[in-house]
Amino acid sequence: MGKFKDIWDRSKDGNRREQRSFVRYAIVATLLCLLFLCVKKDNLITWISSGVTLHRQTRQIEEYRRENAELEKRIVDLTDDRDSLERFARERLQFAAPGDDVYIIPDR
Repeated sequence: MGKFKDIWDRSKDGNRREQRSFVRYAIVATLLCLLFLCVKKDNLITWISSGVTLHRQTRQIEEYRRENAELEKRIVDLTDDRDSLERFARERLQFAAPGDDVYIIPDR
């Protein structure tokens, strides 16, 4: 930390005056840029949070596309294959074919 304080003391510049002057200028310019990026309305924090939100939404869109593809495949299977449609009706809708024994089990 001592070297950082020494950079502001102009009496210690000596023959390295230009280099130390540039370092002071670079430090001040960097601080001003960081301040500007963090304080203004459209700041760096907003950009980062927008990027995270965009990435999350992109993953969610891909998940929905996969889910839609699976549902489309299931629709095709149910419309093309009579056995799969019959199995779906029996399992999900509790349909029964004529002559089937139906057992009703009450919920607990």
